[in-house]
Amino acid sequence: MKLKSLFAAALAVLLASVGCTPKHTNSDNPYAVTQEHRERAAALVAQMTLEEKCDYIGGSKDGFYIRPIDRLGIPLIRMADGPQGVRNNTKSTLFACGVAAAASWNEDVVYEMGVALGQDSRARGVHILLGPGVNIYRSPLCGRNFEYMGEDPILAGNTAAQYIKGVQSQGVMATVKHFVLNNQEFNRHHVSSDADERTMYEIYFPAFKAAVDAGVASVMSSYNLVNNVHAAENKWLLTDVLRNEWGFQGFVMSDWTSTYSTLGCVRSGLDLEMPQGFCMNYETIKPLIETGVIREKDIDTKVENILSNMIAYGFLDRPQLDTTIKEDNPYSREVAYKLSCESAVLLKNSGALPLRKGGKIALMGPRADIIPCGGGSGSVDPLYSISLYEGMKQLGEDFPVTLVAENDKAAASQLKGADAVVISVGFDKNTEKEDHDRTFSLPDGQDEMIEFALANNENVIVVIYAGGGIDMSRWQDKVSAIVMGWYPGQEGGLAIARMLAGEFSPSGRLPLTIEARVEDNPTYTNYYVENPLTKRGHSTLNVTYGEGVFVGYRGYEKNGVQPAYSFGHGLTYTTFEYSDITVKPSQNGYDVTFTLSNTGQYDAAEVAQVYVGEVNPTVLRPSKELKAYKKVFLKAGESQQVNVHLPKSAFAFYDVDSHDWKVNPGEFNIMVGASSSDIRLMIKTNL
Repeated sequence: MKLKSLFAAALAVLLASVGCTPKHTNSDNPYAVTQEHRERAAALVAQMTLEEKCDYIGGSKDGFYIRPIDRLGIPLIRMADGPQGVRNNTKSTLFACGVAAAASWNEDVVYEMGVALGQDSRARGVHILLGPGVNIYRSPLCGRNFEYMGEDPILAGNTAAQYIKGVQSQGVMATVKHFVLNNQEFNRHHVSSDADERTMYEIYFPAFKAAVDAGVASVMSSYNLVNNVHAAENKWLLTDVLRNEWGFQGFVMSDWTSTYSTLGCVRSGLDLEMPQGFCMNYETIKPLIETGVIREKDIDTKVENILSNMIAYGFLDRPQLDTTIKEDNPYSREVAYKLSCESAVLLKNSGALPLRKGGKIALMGPRADIIPCGGGSGSVDPLYSISLYEGMKQLGEDFPVTLVAENDKAAASQLKGADAVVISVGFDKNTEKEDHDRTFSLPDGQDEMIEFALANNENVIVVIYAGGGIDMSRWQDKVSAIVMGWYPGQEGGLAIARMLAGEFSPSGRLPLTIEARVEDNPTYTNYYVENPLTKRGHSTLNVTYGEGVFVGYRGYEKNGVQPAYSFGHGLTYTTFEYSDITVKPSQNGYDVTFTLSNTGQYDAAEVAQVYVGEVNPTVLRPSKELKAYKKVFLKAGESQQVNVHLPKSAFAFYDVDSHDWKVNPGEFNIMVGASSSDIRLMIKTNL
């Protein structure tokens, strides 16, 4: 059997399992903190001097470590950035980025990604992985959208939970970030994200709550202010909500240099200042204790929060470096390939895909012979990577490919002589990155390059590398096919090439909405609103989340605006039919059952999405909200009965009067479809 056939067979086995419910429940946390761990931590703290305690909660001068206390057997603790790979002075596996993981809509493969990240961490002696990032995709302009997990809180929360469980199953702490409302990178230290209580609870909190329920060991606060209080100093966020309401048992760290006052950090519930103690240090804390402003017990609690988790994970009792795991980990390679295969989204196809065997293929574009990654702490230096050009070459003689140089006469001739042109465009670590927002339009004259290709060949296929939506208005209606490849990781070129060749059907779906125009985005008039205030010597910008809960598809439907591509959208090489929907009460909720049939010629996976909408709400609510989904692999001609459970919470909204969730008795629409705008079945039920 040829190598590519082996890969196709392996992928079929993987996809055949995606309809199964993940076996990783919220109780699967072998490293949960117990009373014994707390008592051991308290005993250690009792032996520490005040200076040692203050030093311990202030990181280290090396930037990615918690300093050791050798005399008490407390080791040096190493951290590493890592939403899509372990970084900081190492090469490692580059996985598809966070938004791509969400685009897989497959919790099992995301769990495997977490396991692989955990193994890669152990192979390098890393104790704490600084991921996942779960800030909601509010606007395509945010420079870190590629790290995050889309616009919907249910999808983002489920994806993050499986990632966390996978990482922590390997004895590595995960860190969910950035808590909270870090939805733009522009002037991130001084922007106040101002949102009402209901909006936070319904849209921006759920993914973090899912992470806490999954047992995440650490939460990282965000750079921005939240309603005019810096997140690292926000007691309501870090203590009232995170610890007291949600029952968080881990420790809270700051984002790097995101602290501004000693008293604010001490009182907020922040446990660890990173990268070092600019605000929380012996020189600034000691006078506050001596004057009675704070208690030494406040510092003890922070150290105990950190140490009890270190003890629970065994960091004080075993080496973190696992020499039995190779740095170039075969399991990680395998998972990176699986994730790349499942995350790419076929947005448009006018019959150009799959590519015809024997046809000449011209490949061009600035991303054709590289695998890009977003920039900043989300970038990874891979051990190797396979570009789209290298992936196409591996297809062999059935798909002869020529790499075409860039806007001249020789290129025009090559394009005219090709049966299909594949053009790879998008952003990279210099144009989509941390601490900067990005443009909605493609950079570097790439639109003109696509138009050049169209002028010389009528069969143009566009592959996009980006962390979110882009402006396609100049060429969307003219090209034959569009693939959203995201940042697909080190195996991305091979995965996308095999998908283009038809070795497997695309199975990714959009975890976000792609607007036709940036002005159509529900947040457009709210994203850069400026109201300068003077705070600690800086100009503060207040960005009001005026769209409320109507972010993403919720807002497009409320505003009556048709996007270019809807949330949940994604094509395959086959067709699916939905039929026979029923709803029955079950286990403090409802079971939704329907039949899904593959009516086409290709084996493929469908993502069946279940939305809920209240018929006569007492407050303004979205017409539909994603509440469950299932990815189901079906062979050509096969049918399967699909069962999805909706807990009673799926019908709730956040009631600002009672400061709690509320379910109204009455009629609800339960909708099942292939995207937020492609509803195939609907049934009403009364609560």
